[in-house]
Amino acid sequence: MVLVEPEIPPNTGNVGRLCMATSARLHLVEPLGFNLDDKQLRRAGMDYWDQLDVKVWPSFEALGSEDGNDSVFWFFTTKAQIPFWDVTFSPGDYLVFGRETKGLPETLLKKHESNCLRIPMTEGARSLNLATAVGIGVYGALHSFM
Repeated sequence: MVLVEPEIPPNTGNVGRLCMATSARLHLVEPLGFNLDDKQLRRAGMDYWDQLDVKVWPSFEALGSEDGNDSVFWFFTTKAQIPFWDVTFSPGDYLVFGRETKGLPETLLKKHESNCLRIPMTEGARSLNLATAVGIGVYGALHSFM
């Protein structure tokens, strides 16, 4: 699970709890809108935060260059045309989500256009809460190979 420039501590805390529950590593790409010792982050992550496999990256490029295997990066965005359930995920794939107020940077979306996915919503809905979107994405991905 990758959060690019997350801003709201409770969302990241909830995503952390989800990652611990699904044995997923949480990658946080800086800048973060909070400190990792933030009380709201810890409260939302409950007592699971200390059990979480979390890694902080100075940039998305640093994370991408560190990955030496055949993993696929999937970018979740409201701007994509492909519904996330139309792809088959594999163990080791990265699910990438953007910050709460702006989503993923346009540069990432353009560079990885063929790997951009959307979570379908009714017309008029702008977006989902970040933690909710991550939950939908992670369980959709797990369903592909479990």
